[in-house]
Order: sequence, then structure tokens, then C-alpha cells
Amino acid sequence: MFAWIYNQSTQKIQLRLTFYFLLLLLPLVIVSLYVNFRSQAVLLKQAEERTRGALTSSMDYIDLSLQNVEEFSTLVATDTNMLRLLHQVGPTLTAQSYVNFAEIVKQLSSLTSINHLISHVALFHSPSRMLLSTTQGGKRIERPLHLLELQTIAETKGTGIVYMMPDTPFPEDQTFGSVTGTTSISLVRTMDLNNPDREPNLLIISLNKEKLLDLIRSLLPSPNAEIYLYSDEGKLVTGTGERGQALLRAPASSAKEFTVRVDSKYYKWSLLLVQPKAELYRETNVSRLYTYVIIAVSVILALLISWAVYSGIASPVQRLMKGMKRVGGGNFSVRLENERMDEFGYLTRSFNKMVEEQRDLIENVYEQQLRLAHTELKFLQSQINPHFLYNTLDSIYWTAKNYDADEISEMVLNLSSFFRLSLGKGRETFTLEETITHLHYYIRVQQLRFLDSFKVRYELEDEAKKVPLLKLVLQPLVENAILHGLDSREDGELLVSGRVEEGQLVIAVRDNGKGIPPERLSYIRSELGQLSAAETGPLSYLEHGAKDLYGLRNVKSRIKIWYGADAELTIESEEGAGTTATIRLPLDRCKDEFRPQSPALTKLPEVKEA
Repeated sequence: MFAWIYNQSTQKIQLRLTFYFLLLLLPLVIVSLYVNFRSQAVLLKQAEERTRGALTSSMDYIDLSLQNVEEFSTLVATDTNMLRLLHQVGPTLTAQSYVNFAEIVKQLSSLTSINHLISHVALFHSPSRMLLSTTQGGKRIERPLHLLELQTIAETKGTGIVYMMPDTPFPEDQTFGSVTGTTSISLVRTMDLNNPDREPNLLIISLNKEKLLDLIRSLLPSPNAEIYLYSDEGKLVTGTGERGQALLRAPASSAKEFTVRVDSKYYKWSLLLVQPKAELYRETNVSRLYTYVIIAVSVILALLISWAVYSGIASPVQRLMKGMKRVGGGNFSVRLENERMDEFGYLTRSFNKMVEEQRDLIENVYEQQLRLAHTELKFLQSQINPHFLYNTLDSIYWTAKNYDADEISEMVLNLSSFFRLSLGKGRETFTLEETITHLHYYIRVQQLRFLDSFKVRYELEDEAKKVPLLKLVLQPLVENAILHGLDSREDGELLVSGRVEEGQLVIAVRDNGKGIPPERLSYIRSELGQLSAAETGPLSYLEHGAKDLYGLRNVKSRIKIWYGADAELTIESEEGAGTTATIRLPLDRCKDEFRPQSPALTKLPEVKEA
């Protein structure tokens, strides 16, 4: 991707101009975004400090309130009158027992009004198994396991204080709240603190959850914020939301929420406040939006300015470049519109004048060179005097007939037909089907020469049969196959095939002879490759005095001249398996452009497998 961007930037001025303008904006964008994000970080830090201070103050007040509740519990647990009333009640309940219990409940009810955090007070009398409550009166603990659990709490805690949640598990699938009738966290301690031989009686003071919630709700900075109070054991005491226990397990601030936690100094209770960061960043988000708008406007202005600069400066250069590409492709009728009077106008006028002069040079000079190349091509094809050949071959033919030398006469007849079609009538091209018919005369001569030691086979697709082909292109390839590939084989086979493939006429001459050694094959390919790359033209080998490969050089030169740079001749060979010479010609150049206005060629004999 980076390589593509680099290539595009090196090729297009507009892209570079846009990049430069955006690069100028980059420091402004970086500074603006940094200031915005830095302001959010400062705001978050300040909000955390303010919130932590408020939570610490509230936590101190809750500590003080819990101290008051514990002092109240101490007063109740050491009250002599209440202890006397409890000691007067034994395991068996009497009328006096109920009177004592009523007096105890009355005293407990009057004491609850002292502290607003206390919702109700309960007292468990172990000998009688009675649970006295300021809100529910008295009830007897009937289940032995529940009684045992309460007595165990009283015996294990001694004079200490323990805070128990209403959902604390109790035997028989019960909870502490369901047994004692409390719905909030409760302070639990034993009665008669100064008596080491005290009975396992419990004082249960339940805190008012709503009062605790009112204490911490005032700390909420926004309607969507949440606050929770936890005990020293991490149990949720009260809160404004429903995520209290889950938040305690992951109290750290997240990407969307701002979290502050404060622990008390004495009771190790904790306050946790959670607030969406979007509310904290509401003002800064507006500033960020303005920043984004400014950046977007700046980018749009940069693009518009770069486009204006491009239209005024780079666009004429772009038009000149496109015009040069079209001229490089051979279109010399290109003329660029020009209404400017500045430097670019001068360049455009100079370009138009240059193209016109170039066109005149091509018409006067290049066409002369084409005529010269065509003359050289005619020279390559016309090395033999046709009249001399016709007369000589005719004399040899009749002499062989007089002496009943049938093979010699057939050979001469085929050779005469070959030269007559090659050199006569003035035609430059024949269809592939006619070319194969013509080629068969030459192949038949070679078969007679080598005593029919090889066979020939033709495979022509119908689509390829009617394609015009320059004459005498295949004869050198066939000659090489016979003389260098099949001269020492008795079961030799020569295959000539033609087909149309991907917009090309593909002709292959294949033999099953001895093949070409790798070193020789590499040399042949190198020489033909140099011929294609020669700067002086495909006929340069004539000027440099080539010493071998005349047939292959001739074929490649002629197809390059006639069919253009896309025409190719390739040689494939495997030692001991044969050789294949393949010609590939572009179909759009296979046109019978030079057929003279003269009577058509007489019909050639059908091609049959020999």
C-alpha cells in the first residue's frame, strides 16, 4: 500500500500538492488534538480529587455515626435495669416473664429515638429462646439449629462487635434476616459485658438503610452517577444502583466510566462512586467538536487550494504529458488547446509545432525507410532468377521422363511447383491453407531425397486456415527440421500445426528427431534475442555479417518487419526427443495488404498426409 502511494505521488503533481498542504496542517491538527485530550485528562484528575475529598468527608461522618451506634449498643448491653429484668426470666415463661419482656421492649423502643441511623433493636434471650424486637414484638425461636447458631454467635464473639448482613446464611436454608426480622446490616454483640459468667444473650441493632442512603446520595454529581456503601467484608450495605457487588470486584475506571473508591480509617467500610465519563466530558466534547470542525474545514480548504493550484499550474503540465504519451504511441495528429499567454501557453504552442514538424519528418523520412526495408525484404525473397529455374527444371523433368526415372521426375515436378508459387504472380501473402499446400511440394521433394524415411502430418484449425500469411516463412523452419532433426531417423515424423489462440495466429513445426544440445539451444536463443533487441532494425544481421542461423534470422527478421514487434519466433528442444519451432503473429496485423490487382492464383492441390 505504501509503495502504491509512493508511486502515485511520484507520478501525479496534484497528489503531491495535496500532500504538502495537508502536511502544513499537520502541526495545527496535532496541537489542537493534544490540547483537547490534555484538557480532558486535567478535568478527569480534578474531578477525581474533588470526588475523593467529598467521599472522604462522608466516610468520616459515617465512621462517627457508627461510633455513636456502638456507644449506644454499649449503653444497652450494660444497662442494669434491663439486665435485671432479663435475669429474672428463666427457661419457663410465666406471666412475670411477659411483663419483664414488655418492659424491655418499651425501654428499647425509647432508646431507638436517640440515634436516627437505628431502624430497630432486637434482643435474643437464650434461656427462654425468645427474640424481642421493637418492630415485631416477641417471638420464640423454635428450631434447634437456629437457636444453636445464635448461641454460637454469642459465645464466639464474647464482648466484641460483629456486623452481619441480612443475607448471611443460617441453617435449614434460612438467613440471618429471616430469623431476626431485619432487612439491613445489623450490629450484633452480647449482653452483660462486665459479667464473665454471662448468659449467651444477644443485642441486635439494625441500621436504617434509607438513612444511610440519604447520607451518601447527596454526593451524586449527576443523575446518571451511582454510589455504593460496602462493609469491611466487602458486602453491599446500600447503594443507588443494582450493580454494587459486581462493581466492587472491578472498581477500576474503564473507558466509559469514572470510578472513585474511598475506605474509612476505623471501620474499613468503603464508598464507591461511579459516573459516566461522557457527563464529565460534556463541555470538553463540545470543544472537541469545534476542533474537529476546524480541522475538517482546514482540510477542505487545503484540498480546494491544492486543486486551484493544480488547475492553474499542474493541469497544463498534465495535458502536455498526456499529449506526449499519445505522440509516443504514434498519434501525430494530436493538437492541444491553448488559450494561455503565460509560460505554459508558450510550452503548449511549442509542443504543437514540434508534433507538426515531427509528422512532416515521418512522412518524408520514415516512409522512405519503410520502402527501403520492403525492398530488402524483396531482395531476401528473390535471389533466384525464376525464368532460368523454370527452363532448367523443365528440361530436367522431361529428361527424367525419357529415361523412366519416375522419382526424379516427381521430385523435379514438385520443386518446379514450389518455385513457381514462391516466385511468381507477385503475391506477398497466402492463406495458411494455401501456404501448407505450397509447403507440401517442398516437403515431398525432401521425402523423395531421403527415401521416405519420415512422414509428415498437418493439423490446422478451421479458424486458422483462412488467415493470410507471409510467403516462405515456414520453409526455413521445415528445412531445419528435416536436415538437422530427421536426417538420421528411419521412423521420423514432421508435424505442422496452426491454430488461433488469444488473438494470435500460432504456427508450430515439430519433429521427433535428435533435438538440439543445451549449449547450442542457448546460443540460438541468445542470437535471436539480440536480433529482436537490435537498435538498427531487424535486418541488422545483414550489416554485421552473421555467420550462421541464416534461415532462422531470415524468418525472424521478416516477421518483425511485416507483423511488428509483437511477432515472435521461439525454439523449444529436448535432446533425443525432438525440436519445436513456434511462430506467434498478432491477428490484427495478419492482413492481405499487398495483394496485387491481378488474376487469382490457380487452385493448389489438396494437402494429404504423406
